[in-house]
Amino acid sequence: MGIALLIIYWLGWHFGIYTLLKKAGVDATKALIPIYNTWEVVKLCKINPFWFWIQLIPIVGQFVTLWISIIFVMHFKKVNFIQHTLTVLVPFIYLPYLGNLNTTKWHGPEALVHYHKPATREWIDAAVFAVVAATLIRTFLFEAYVIPTESMEKTLLVNDFLFVDKLTYGARIPQTPLSFPFVHNTLPGSITTPSYVQWIQLDYKRLPKFREVNRNDVVVFNFPAGDTIINLPDFGSKVPYYDVLRSPEFNGDRNKLQAEFPILVHPVDKTDNYIKRCVGVPGDLIQVKNSQLWVNGSPAFVANNAQTEYIVVTNGKSIPEEYIQDSLGINSTEANADFQLVPETPNTFLINMTASAANNLKKLPFIKSVNYYVENRVGITFPNDIVHFPWTMDNFGAIRIPKKGDVIAINDSTIELYRRLICTYEHNSLKKVKDQYVLNGNVTANYTVKQNYYWMMGDNRHRSQDSRFWGFVPETHIVGRAALIWFSYSKSIRWNRIFSLIK
Repeated sequence: MGIALLIIYWLGWHFGIYTLLKKAGVDATKALIPIYNTWEVVKLCKINPFWFWIQLIPIVGQFVTLWISIIFVMHFKKVNFIQHTLTVLVPFIYLPYLGNLNTTKWHGPEALVHYHKPATREWIDAAVFAVVAATLIRTFLFEAYVIPTESMEKTLLVNDFLFVDKLTYGARIPQTPLSFPFVHNTLPGSITTPSYVQWIQLDYKRLPKFREVNRNDVVVFNFPAGDTIINLPDFGSKVPYYDVLRSPEFNGDRNKLQAEFPILVHPVDKTDNYIKRCVGVPGDLIQVKNSQLWVNGSPAFVANNAQTEYIVVTNGKSIPEEYIQDSLGINSTEANADFQLVPETPNTFLINMTASAANNLKKLPFIKSVNYYVENRVGITFPNDIVHFPWTMDNFGAIRIPKKGDVIAINDSTIELYRRLICTYEHNSLKKVKDQYVLNGNVTANYTVKQNYYWMMGDNRHRSQDSRFWGFVPETHIVGRAALIWFSYSKSIRWNRIFSLIK
């Protein structure tokens, strides 16, 4: 439907320009030639030729073309706000209508000799220009983003305000272009009302990139498992739809779940934005062993401020409050998940902290041991197949990140690894008939991957919902690179973080 509307818009605009150019006395042959017909409009209206060439720039140029269209209809003495709004929103209807109206007359530059724009119109035009300019910047250059959770602490803190660079990886063309400006996927003041309509849906396209996503980049992306959500404040991406669907209460029964909860399906570019560190690029081998990440057989990069949980055992002496607060940065006087006594285990603490803090803690004379905490719960991680993949969040993999062109085996032992990749991200039909897998109507035992994938993990390893729980991140979901902290606050402004680069 979206493509059909675009074709109607394009053809209708050209037909309208053709009819109006004929009324202005331009030869019909010239008026029919795409792009060149705009040159005729520029000449007739004495617009600086610079703007003709600017309209050839993708995306930006389309806005310039609409502006040229407005100038053109003004020379037919169509100068009010409603007429200009129709020219922008429905030119495929309004321009042909004008061109075929007997009373429509070309007045040329003389049409504007006595025209004075009202003050209200000046304000409206200024506001429209500001919205369009800001939207273009936000879509194709950079976007402001605020850290909502602790999954990247202490690399990034809650209420760090970032600029996300969209140029480096190539800005995406909006796939859902009809939306409320300056917000992501919900209307201001609401967390459940969509800010967009899906009347027009475009195919995935990305502008040329400066480079690929590198291993260890901090990346903003659309949450892959957020395409379908339970549209209630306490659910959304916090409690993913697919986790609820797999729960014993629903056991995969979509109809039962839909009967009990309101369900919303997001387009790819309108799923929630997540921010994590890209620890695995296409082709990498990822493994977590006893809470430590390994990439391609070697210990992975650990950010200076990355946190994980440690089991700390003392000789019976308490860790001083001052040390907990000043050296570990934890307020132990409040209920704080970062510092806990381990139940029924004397002199043992569970502390979430950086590696440097753990090393310093080891040096205290009353500390007997400081070791990584290892979570051993099976069945909560991707790909949710404990028969073939009995992994935990701290003993996970090894798993290879799919790369464009990879040929992957499709069988009972691999299907849960790749089912979502094949069906959801790459839009294929896959089902099992008897003992065989049928892909798009054909029996097959393998599949060729069509795009690159990435593995994202939070620097706060035991406080992060990341690829360990929902798997691969397709390149179609990549939004941009987290580049700069431009503001930060907690109880007061964090002056030391303002204008700091993200590493």
